[in-house]
Amino acid sequence: MSRSRRGIATEWAKASRNDPDAEGEIEVQRQATGKVFLVGAGPGDPGLLTMRARERIEQADVVVYDRLVGEAILELIPQGTTRIAAGKACGKHSMRQEEINELLVSLAFRGRRVVRLKGGDPFVFGRGSEEALYLRRHGIPFEVVPGVTAALACTAYAGIPLTHRGLSRAVHLVTGHFRDDQPLRIDWQRLADPEATLVIYMGLGNLETLARGLIDAGLPAETPAAAIERGTTLDQQVVRAPLEQLPARVQAALLRPPVLVVIGRTVAFSERLDWFVPEAPPEAWQDEIGAHTAR
Repeated sequence: MSRSRRGIATEWAKASRNDPDAEGEIEVQRQATGKVFLVGAGPGDPGLLTMRARERIEQADVVVYDRLVGEAILELIPQGTTRIAAGKACGKHSMRQEEINELLVSLAFRGRRVVRLKGGDPFVFGRGSEEALYLRRHGIPFEVVPGVTAALACTAYAGIPLTHRGLSRAVHLVTGHFRDDQPLRIDWQRLADPEATLVIYMGLGNLETLARGLIDAGLPAETPAAAIERGTTLDQQVVRAPLEQLPARVQAALLRPPVLVVIGRTVAFSERLDWFVPEAPPEAWQDEIGAHTAR
């Protein structure tokens, strides 16, 4: 056993002295290592959860989940399965990323089948690759279960096509927030492309800076733009405005994270293609979950 494995195993042994299951912990780790499943929970609508994701959740011994995973999806976790909240909001972490990494390794050393449940897709601004690299360094088997990322789902639920012949020939996915509140490092000229659709994750806190940077780089101030709060859920709210006016409109609407920002000419289709009416009672989602489970 490597020094890093031995250290983590020792920490678990110390922390679990009062746990009868922890007896002979290190010997169990030598004999059987579990597996970690990095699972994308999708954007919020439980009907968008993939079949593979549902299977992995139902088979898990432990589910380590983020704040963005909705209650309707958490209810799919079987009774008796251990739940661990690793919720992360901007600047407020119940567990640091380093602690999450160590937890996943420690649980796997105990022979557990661990589902690491993340909103959206694990490899799209979800730090899934960081966790996968950490698992690989420690010899832990893992599987990545893709999820429907917000850029695909939230735009569709808001009636915004990402591409459209003659209008948008490319899609840019960027983050509007950097770790430890570092200044934004953005190539404004590259992103200020009138023939592309720009999708910004986690950009609410820097929306005014983002809009001004794009306009200063040459993107027309009247470019159609939208901000989507809690897309695909019954709480979905969409604010539409020309790019220059979007920050003020969003502030007036009191939008709160998670918010996805979409900028580009295809946003102009939003009102005509807006099909989703988030008025169904919560029971409707429960019926949908039951129907999927019965199939």
